[in-house]
Amino acid sequence: MAPRVVIPVDTNWEFKQADKPDDTFLPVGQFPTNVHLDLLHHKLIPDPFIGKNELDVQWIGEAQWVYRTTFAAADVPQGAQAILAFDGLDTYATVVLNGVTILETDNMFLPERVDATAVLKKEGDNELVITFDSAYLRGWKLVEKYPEHKWGCWNGDNSRLAVRKAQYHWGWDWGPTLLTCGPWRPINLEIYEARLADLSFESLVDKSLSSADVKVTAEIEGKVDSVRFDVALDDKPVASETVEASSGSVTASFRISNPALWYPVRYGKQPLYQITATLLSGGVEVDSVSKKTGLRRAELVQRPLKDQPGTSFFFEVNNIPLYCGGSDWIPADNFIPRISRQKYYDWVKLVADGNQFMIRVWGGGIYEEQAFYDACDEYGILVWQDFMFGCGNYPAWPELLESIGREARENVKLLRHHPSIVIWAGNNEDYQYQESIPLTYDFANKDAESWLETDFPARYIYEKVLSDACAELIPHTQYHPGSPWGAGRDTHDATVGDIHQWNVWHGTQEKYQNFDQLGGRFVSEFGMQAFPSVKTIDAYLPLGKDDPDRFAQSSTVDFHNKAEGHERRIALYLVENMRYAPDPLEHFVYGTQLMQAECLASAYRLWKRQWKGPGREYCGGALVWQINDCWPVTSWSMADFYLRPKLSYFTVKREMAPVSVGITRKVHHHPQDKYTRVHIKTTTLIEVWGSNLTLDDLTVDVVLKAWDVASGKETFSSVVSKDLLLPENRSTEAAAQDVPASSIEEANRTVVAAYLVQDGKQIARYVNWPEPLKYLHLQKPRELKAQLSEDGTSVAISAEVPIKGLALECEDDDVKFDDNLVDIVPGEVVTIGVRGASKDTKIETRYLGML
Repeated sequence: MAPRVVIPVDTNWEFKQADKPDDTFLPVGQFPTNVHLDLLHHKLIPDPFIGKNELDVQWIGEAQWVYRTTFAAADVPQGAQAILAFDGLDTYATVVLNGVTILETDNMFLPERVDATAVLKKEGDNELVITFDSAYLRGWKLVEKYPEHKWGCWNGDNSRLAVRKAQYHWGWDWGPTLLTCGPWRPINLEIYEARLADLSFESLVDKSLSSADVKVTAEIEGKVDSVRFDVALDDKPVASETVEASSGSVTASFRISNPALWYPVRYGKQPLYQITATLLSGGVEVDSVSKKTGLRRAELVQRPLKDQPGTSFFFEVNNIPLYCGGSDWIPADNFIPRISRQKYYDWVKLVADGNQFMIRVWGGGIYEEQAFYDACDEYGILVWQDFMFGCGNYPAWPELLESIGREARENVKLLRHHPSIVIWAGNNEDYQYQESIPLTYDFANKDAESWLETDFPARYIYEKVLSDACAELIPHTQYHPGSPWGAGRDTHDATVGDIHQWNVWHGTQEKYQNFDQLGGRFVSEFGMQAFPSVKTIDAYLPLGKDDPDRFAQSSTVDFHNKAEGHERRIALYLVENMRYAPDPLEHFVYGTQLMQAECLASAYRLWKRQWKGPGREYCGGALVWQINDCWPVTSWSMADFYLRPKLSYFTVKREMAPVSVGITRKVHHHPQDKYTRVHIKTTTLIEVWGSNLTLDDLTVDVVLKAWDVASGKETFSSVVSKDLLLPENRSTEAAAQDVPASSIEEANRTVVAAYLVQDGKQIARYVNWPEPLKYLHLQKPRELKAQLSEDGTSVAISAEVPIKGLALECEDDDVKFDDNLVDIVPGEVVTIGVRGASKDTKIETRYLGML
């Protein structure tokens, strides 16, 4: 028996518009590909990311497109078969091989395999032609075909609900409408008599962590003699077993003593075992598949809490409870085939370097490329994986249910070996959409078939189809019917499950200083918009720095913000919090980024305070919406399309440091009696706490200092808590006292800093300001220093007056700062690490009140 042969079908591809017969075929610019990339390659369309060009390319999504190639005949031995494997066709595709239709597809997320043995030519070239229909128009035809369904959605339009395609292609409140099509993942010709159809493993790590049982299963097509299973770590053999087999499913079990365990970043290393299955026939290796996995215990802990209602919602890995600070992920480009493996690694490294532990793959994008999950495995980032449903009432006719069932199974099988994935969720905000209409939902009714008869048939998808697929294929990984989801309760119930907290920005548009009143057991979405880097704005303006629309309120800049009411909401949060003006653009961008940074840091600081130890895990995590962008845009991202971190990236990084300190400041009014409007004593109370996310108890001194914001004079310095124990992996209250001031007026201009000091060394620092910042009489420093070291590896910053939000800037994108947006107080030097600079690098500063 000959070994399996895999021949990539990735050359000679050409394309044209199918509904224009006179058009000539043109070579593709890359493969895999999509139509927009190929049109861009030939300069037949303007770049839709520039200016308002998105409007000029909408016709593409309503046209038909055809791709074709030729490939040489391949030798198919007697008894073997030739399979054309399509890893991903976007979306409505008719595949014709040598004039014979061999496949019709309607699901972007489904890999397809077609037996082409009888159609392949034995001599000469084979012609493969794939015609792609408009997903947009096909979607609307399906909407019309099923008028009894109660269609409705947020973002995009109803046609997207009928089509199994990346939903963000219809446009979202952070992304453009660009309806792509094409062969977006690889195509291969496979020739074999037998092959490994799947390699999977279940691993159970003992509670003691001293051993792991690994069950490895190979699914075989064709007949072979045996399967050899090999387990290796760092290229060193760990275990091996050969099992007799003919076809079907073959299993081997291994007990690994003292396993090298996979840990999230910071808590340990990320060793990956390589598991290989090899098919043997007559002593010949006919096929082999290898996958890497990590051994770890992972559990979602939902249990009653002490002193508060509801249940916890936090993740535990290798018996370590984790406060999961992280962010949500959307596709990193509207044109997925051009996202390189390196770019995935760059994004995930940015997350890890930012002290984040979890990424939630949002349900309106794609089941991501293997490179994304490989990077998460290697960098130790936990993954919350949504199934691809978002913000709508999805239909559930029989053929669609069958397609979704296949989609779920195939993608779970593709991804289940990744140790980073610790939870799968059925959808994004579909239960919230159901509540908003409202649609029929009786959680007590467990008759699944009856759900299909309601106006919310998608419940059958989330609580039956997807749930069953996960129960069968990944029984030891948590399945969660939706995000947010709380076991049938209102999705805004803060005492159970996860919540999306959008009453800052959306909803009631609360002040972000009140995030402590807006928390939940796990906050899987919250956010605040900010403009991207000025460099990014210059990149999307047609004339760059010379563009007449280079100002904050221009139509082009507004076009690159898809959020409804964004002008009002950005202005609202700016005007409530700081003095600002739309010009110059650079300082307006800084103002929005400062606002976002203050907002996100406030949420992290206040919610992490509720991580209070065993039985008191009142908040188990917070995921910012969102880490990334799919095009150059003003959005909620913490880093823009070009991986340029916004200033919030650094404030979140500080809040998720191993050890941090927080302060709240609240004004209290004490009337002499219940009638008076005059005899009222007003005090400003500050509360201080320390957060220790390490696994060691710490003993620290808590130091408070205060300065007058106008004069810069130090008004207070004291050790307010001596030898305070900060137990491992929780937040601990440290001190509470009035702001050191003789009057409310003085308190309102007093800056207070808290320090955690261990063995004489400062290990955490936080500066608290009177708010709103717009009321402060901020002084411009006479002696601001931001000195780059001789070797270009650090910047030392100091000033004689308090400075709010000092940002370091550099025109050179290769210069990276380890920290940024720091508050400066007199008597201190703040040192920030720098990479990519030399002693001649020009570094500039920007701060609140400098203009």
